[in-house]
Amino acid sequence: MDPRIVDRLRCPVCAEPLTEVATGGARALRCPRRHSFDVARQGYVNLLAGRAPHAGDTAEMVAARADFLAAGHYDLVSAALAAAATQAVRHVAEARADGAYPLVVDAGAGTGRHLAAVLAALPAAAGLALDVSKPALRRAARAHPRAAAALADTWQRLPLADAGAAVLLNVFAPRNGAEFHRVLDPAGALLVVTPAEDHLTELVGALGLLRVDPAKADRVAESLGGHFTPAASTLHRRELALTGPEVATLVGMGPSAWHTDPAGLAARVAALAEPVRVTVAVRLTVWRPAPR
Repeated sequence: MDPRIVDRLRCPVCAEPLTEVATGGARALRCPRRHSFDVARQGYVNLLAGRAPHAGDTAEMVAARADFLAAGHYDLVSAALAAAATQAVRHVAEARADGAYPLVVDAGAGTGRHLAAVLAALPAAAGLALDVSKPALRRAARAHPRAAAALADTWQRLPLADAGAAVLLNVFAPRNGAEFHRVLDPAGALLVVTPAEDHLTELVGALGLLRVDPAKADRVAESLGGHFTPAASTLHRRELALTGPEVATLVGMGPSAWHTDPAGLAARVAALAEPVRVTVAVRLTVWRPAPR
């Protein structure tokens, strides 16, 4: 694991620094109090202090997401994040005199595709993907040469040093305002991507999908209030022309996969006329940490 990333990690049990050690041919991260965390052969490290309350996305959901993202359908999200992260890192560099390398942390990273796009735009940065889904982390650990991946519950204390991250990415994922504030550099930025009201609107009625919560913006602000203030917000929209199988993949990678009957979904998808026109509409909000 990249030593620059290990240097910013902290033990989830006692918050002491971690170092990488070899144990009988395997690798682990260990703190001075000898709490030890195995590095899986797939490349990610388990930094949970205890058991996770849930397993996260299934292997089938992760595979669907990997296929859909690989086709470039959500590249507008990656591009928007890369542009905003570049500005954020420049701001951190101007505010700091020590020349410390920037760490980009993706909280709820999934396959790591968005993190990889940000790292491609920031050649001096390192990246860390955090997720609770092991199938997702197996892919995120290989998403980019300068990225690492860790199993972590973002609702709990994050296994990171105070002010250790220059940029935090949060794409369609839970938000822990207090912890995000603790681990983010005072000059850094939290980049939050949420669905706009018309995101995938053509499929909601036709396929019985979950609707975007009309109070989504208010709930995001409530989760971050007191810890962050909004600095900028941009809407990114694109119309896709999808095949039936691509529509099924899109549904299978998102939250509706937990609530949709597979047989009924297949029948409804088969009834759609191709190409299926689908609106992708997301909002990217840049949040700045409140003064400590």
